[in-house]
Amino acid sequence: MTVHQFPVRVYYEDTDAGGVVYHTNYLKYFERARTEWLRSLGLSQARLAKEEGLIFTVVELDTAFHRPARLDDSLVVCSTVAAAGRVAVLFSQEIRRDSAEGERLASGNVKVACIDAAAFRPRRLPDWLIEELA
Repeated sequence: MTVHQFPVRVYYEDTDAGGVVYHTNYLKYFERARTEWLRSLGLSQARLAKEEGLIFTVVELDTAFHRPARLDDSLVVCSTVAAAGRVAVLFSQEIRRDSAEGERLASGNVKVACIDAAAFRPRRLPDWLIEELA
């Protein structure tokens, strides 16, 4: 099982009035990590849309918040592929404090479906892409 790690720094714009990361920003961190994982494989979502005619959309999301992240924290988003089907990929993701303890702050499962860029209908994932993600 491949684990992709993506570093994140918490900026002022990410926090609420109390200096704590606003809950929806964890979802942004998850999204950035998945996008950067694709880039680390030499793939970009723009290129996949243009050349392969496929795009991804989140169809299911389950998130748990364990501890707060705060202004200036250094975090790491850990992502793995939990399952890859014909049309969808289930990612398991965690956000941890980037420290020796690696305290878990948030975790989630994100199901992403492949759809045809022109028709916006479900589309089979290419075999080569399933192999890349595994």
